[in-house]
Amino acid sequence: MEFRIERGALADAVTWAARVLPTRSPVPVLGGLLLEAADGRLCISGLDYEASARIEVDAEILRPGKVLVMGRRLLDVCRVLPEGAVECAVEGSRFTVTGSGAGFGLSVLPLDDYPSLPPLPEVLGAVDCEEFAAAVADVTVAAGRDDTLPTLTGIRLGLDGDRMTLAATDRYRFAVRTLGWKPGAADVSADVVVSARRLTEIARSFGRGGMVSLALDNGSAGFELAGMRTTVRLLDGRLPRHDKLFAMSAPATAVTEREPLVEAVKRVSVVADNDSPLQLAFHTDSVLLQAGYEDDVASQRLPAELTGPEEMTVAFNPSYLMDALASFDTPVVRFRLMGPGQRAMVTGHATPEEATGQVTTAEGTGQPAHQHLLMSVKPLI
Repeated sequence: MEFRIERGALADAVTWAARVLPTRSPVPVLGGLLLEAADGRLCISGLDYEASARIEVDAEILRPGKVLVMGRRLLDVCRVLPEGAVECAVEGSRFTVTGSGAGFGLSVLPLDDYPSLPPLPEVLGAVDCEEFAAAVADVTVAAGRDDTLPTLTGIRLGLDGDRMTLAATDRYRFAVRTLGWKPGAADVSADVVVSARRLTEIARSFGRGGMVSLALDNGSAGFELAGMRTTVRLLDGRLPRHDKLFAMSAPATAVTEREPLVEAVKRVSVVADNDSPLQLAFHTDSVLLQAGYEDDVASQRLPAELTGPEEMTVAFNPSYLMDALASFDTPVVRFRLMGPGQRAMVTGHATPEEATGQVTTAEGTGQPAHQHLLMSVKPLI
């Protein structure tokens, strides 16, 4: 095996494939990357028990073949190689990498012990990679972190015709994002759970621009774009549906500008020790943020518009509130409030008129595409 390739192209391909390698594994070959050279293409692939990645790039193939080398060691080598053309070859029991006067020799792993890469499941359709990455980022903040409840560490991926729904919850908050996609058939439907960490890595790895093919079967999800292909094992179980939970009867509505609220939450919560609650006291034309208790306290008042009662006070875990607000990029946010200790819905809007329901949302459904539900707690102040 022997090939020539630009250092940047090799480093990018190795980096993309190496992201699925396990940090530690009782099976040494799973720490390897498989390099296959043939017909003007270099294929690099890696896998562990949960995910796989394969990428193809152009290369000048001098002698076809394949080799298995330790992936993280190869990644370290690629990071320090000088810019320019790189020549790689298998020489006896070593894989050599040389370029611009620098040279490395890496030991090879036994190919016979390396498992086969899982096949890509059936392709169901495609989604814009930039929109998909933004949607995953919107909901992943609400995913659980407790590995003893693995299903809650995932993101629900629901398909219904030309609509895709992503949702995540850790039981204390619930984020949902809907977006359009292009199904391969009119009757496509699915409801699966994918690791939030893995799905975030996948969405980020494809970069910007292009349509990502989405494939599903009973045990895995697959994604493919421009020579990059990755699979991930599905999580067992199902996340709870959000439809009834998100339905609120006659809530109070509070509207305020998002960026000033984010800054105020950061400022006031510095005295909120051990995730003590951050209180929001909404009035007809303002909201008063307060945190702390007894010795150390902080407060700030902002303009806001409350519709319904003359006043309403709710309190939230400041970290959860900050995560929710940061997941939006709109100028205005709206709170739909049921009262202290009850559900509160946060949505983002382009204008105050949209937030108060005087105009229809961009989707034309009356419901924003991105919704984030928080459980409020009882105020201490």
